[in-house]
Amino acid sequence: MAKFDFPIFYILRAVQAVFAIIVLGLAGHAVDVYNGTRWRYWVDGLSEVNFMVFNGVWTFFIVVPYFIVAPIFVPALAHRYALPAVDGVTMIFWFAGFIALAVYVGDLDDCSEHSVCQGLQAAAAFGAFNWVLFLATTVLNTLAALRRDPGPGTQPPTASVP
Repeated sequence: MAKFDFPIFYILRAVQAVFAIIVLGLAGHAVDVYNGTRWRYWVDGLSEVNFMVFNGVWTFFIVVPYFIVAPIFVPALAHRYALPAVDGVTMIFWFAGFIALAVYVGDLDDCSEHSVCQGLQAAAAFGAFNWVLFLATTVLNTLAALRRDPGPGTQPPTASVP
């Protein structure tokens, strides 16, 4: 029987990409609704929503492709310390984004009456889930970077962490 040797990193990256698309859709919808109407209570919190849009774009279009493409096609960009650094920065982005959005949505009155506000609550929740996933991949990449052979060649982020 063949050994099933599929790295957990690919599964985690796929889930991170799906959560990033969900957050991007929910936050993007809120920005679209704000631009289409004149809701006064949105004025102070649009920066938090925009930051979550940035997190979704950053994760889906830059971070996840970097972790999949760079080790295979451009191994010089997949330095053993660059991988945990990119993961760590993205983890901080998601932490700051979901906390700021949750604080903003918690300050709104009558959130149960507006579907956009409920969507922002869901975006904050998915942002928290994505933060946990990036925390896990940061720890795994850091452990893999510290345990790898310090030779001149780069190694993919799919190295097994015992």
